Amino acid sequence: MDGVDWTRLLVILFITTQAFYFVAFLVEIYFFSLPVNWVRAKSERPARYPYIVLLYPVLRELESTMRTTMGALARLDYPRDRFEVVAVPNADDADTIASIRRLQTDFPFLQMLETPPTRDASWRAVWDRWSENSKAYWWHEGSRASERDLPPKKTRQLIHAFYTLAERKRGGEDFLVNYLDADSAPQVDHFLAAAHGMEEYDVLQATNIAGNLNASMAASLHAFDHMAWDGRKYPHMSANGRHPYWVLGKGLFFRASDLLALGGFNPWITIEDPEVGMRFWKNGRRLGIIETPLIEEVPETFGDGIKQRKRWVAGFWQSLGAPLTAMDFSFGQKLRAWLNFLPCLSLWVNLIGLPVGIWALVTYIDDTGPLPVWTLVMAAINVILYLVAMGSLYWATWKRTAIVLPRRRERLWYLIRVNPISVWLWWAVWLVPLWVGWRMYRRDHGLVWERTEKIDANAALVRGREAPLVATVIPPRTRQT
Repeated sequence: MDGVDWTRLLVILFITTQAFYFVAFLVEIYFFSLPVNWVRAKSERPARYPYIVLLYPVLRELESTMRTTMGALARLDYPRDRFEVVAVPNADDADTIASIRRLQTDFPFLQMLETPPTRDASWRAVWDRWSENSKAYWWHEGSRASERDLPPKKTRQLIHAFYTLAERKRGGEDFLVNYLDADSAPQVDHFLAAAHGMEEYDVLQATNIAGNLNASMAASLHAFDHMAWDGRKYPHMSANGRHPYWVLGKGLFFRASDLLALGGFNPWITIEDPEVGMRFWKNGRRLGIIETPLIEEVPETFGDGIKQRKRWVAGFWQSLGAPLTAMDFSFGQKLRAWLNFLPCLSLWVNLIGLPVGIWALVTYIDDTGPLPVWTLVMAAINVILYLVAMGSLYWATWKRTAIVLPRRRERLWYLIRVNPISVWLWWAVWLVPLWVGWRMYRRDHGLVWERTEKIDANAALVRGREAPLVATVIPPRTRQT
């Protein structure tokens, strides 16, 4: 373009992107300054065993995948008369229903509750409960008020199963709700952690770790997302109740009475995790983090990983818009809630920041750079902060991989695969789900369950694991960040 001062434009872009990077690092510092409310392991038994209902929403799953999860549940160290496992398929998912019936032969604790179309009379309990509860804001306001044709996805299955079971147990003992994805494999102390943790907290969340993290290059990078988020940053959201938190969509516990009081799940968001977590937080429910993670599988192709992440991105955008206003978040609370999304959203800066940064480095080496000294100082600070952040992440990853990789050479091979160059390339690929997820949000898409294919990737790992220690809560005076 004629008349464009390209040098001036590049200087402006360099300063702008470096400022964004610096703000992103300040957010990182903020998160890691928050305390973590850990639920950790010890050998003592809990004072009481709350009744637990584990919901297992499934859709066209491999029987072998479900068998691996059931095998993990069969080893839970918890009284058998104090929990139930309820598989929740759609009523028209004949193959999955047939698989569950076969699994019931080997796992007698497994029950099944089919999800019928929303015109079925069993949905009356949902409509009545939502009509009575203003916190089910999607039922009372907006363009979908009183809309009964709920989108066919995981959230719809959870809604029907939860209210059906709550009606059956009405007037009886309150119970804890837990739910898992098809491939989730909880470790043996999963329910015991809940029994201990609920003595102090209102919501508990187990983090996730991929068992198939060396299965392919795509799996290694997808697993690294969980290393950076679930295993590193997310626990700081507990923060003694100071920060709006999300839940992770599986491996969490809460009291059924709390979810009833707060209106259940919002069916109109692509993923239910962020919105329901922030609704718990807004209403004073404190979060504890179960240290022993769930073992899961990650997609082994980049295409499946992008498909999964675009849903996450759409759900983040949806949860951080109108729902926050409906939940009466103040401006400051909204700002803090948005900080949860900023680390992911900041990957967009790389689109401009990387090429402009390379230009700045080349001109600096050639001694032809037009940049003011203070901008170079800011860039140097950003580089130092990046090195510190990545160094601590790699060290944490090295320790965390020991959960699923018994041999040091396997752990070293994983770190080689997720080297800084491959991670930078993966972050560039992340721009695709960020863009597609944004478009899904703007077009109100993502309401149908576009599932991530499960391939039973962790069968050998999960079925051969030994029992870890029993979990308990760290007393407040000894909690560590």
